[in-house]
Amino acid sequence: MSTLAIRDLHVSIETDQGTKPILRGVDLTINEGETHAVMGPNGSGKSTLAYTIAGHPRYNVDSGSITLDGEDVLAMSVDERARAGLFLAMQYPVEIPGVTVSNFLRTAKTAIDGKSPAIRGWVKDVRQSMDNLRMDSAFAERNVNEGFSGGEKKRHEILQLELLKPRFAVLDETDSGLDVDALKIVSEGVNRAKDATGLGVLLITHYTRILRYIKPDFVHVFVAGRVAEEGGPELADRLEDEGYDRYVSAAAAAS
Repeated sequence: MSTLAIRDLHVSIETDQGTKPILRGVDLTINEGETHAVMGPNGSGKSTLAYTIAGHPRYNVDSGSITLDGEDVLAMSVDERARAGLFLAMQYPVEIPGVTVSNFLRTAKTAIDGKSPAIRGWVKDVRQSMDNLRMDSAFAERNVNEGFSGGEKKRHEILQLELLKPRFAVLDETDSGLDVDALKIVSEGVNRAKDATGLGVLLITHYTRILRYIKPDFVHVFVAGRVAEEGGPELADRLEDEGYDRYVSAAAAAS
């Protein structure tokens, strides 16, 4: 069984005012096939965790470890992490002018697998995934995310997820900006990927609405760069009713 393990992770960034600690000792273990929801208020470190796993150069790992099946993720380059089976769906997907969706997807698949996919089967897979995500086939020849709506960008992220077949996916506020219909379609895509490959999911969100469609096995509350509480799906229901105020107050009192 594949496992993504995060141990006592401390992460900071450099600002004009000096070094700013963000993560202050995070422990988290995700096994293949599991869905872990990370919830918390703005500024609690959720996205920092996502980008640190992916290898964003802005974030400095001061101590702790991230391992994938015992291999040191922090020693890997960004592309090595992708080839090892890690995937990040970004909160704000970037535009790539001059690169079509079809070329981008095929290039990414070739880089991850080490060989080009057979054309006929690949085209069929792309069309099927686009149909599943209610994406017009014309999007395949448009430049990546250029002129896409927020919902279209998020569908393209999940299109990548379905086609690249990673072992673990970090979904950073994938529900942000989605209407109800788009949220259901995107969630169905995540669930398909999970059912097809045993995908492990780290789902970062502020709200419980996406958890109606992507059922978490575990919920982790992030506050002030730490895991303040952990539990099952019932914890998300409690957060819907109570919010994060008591966690924030407790963190302020302890600092």
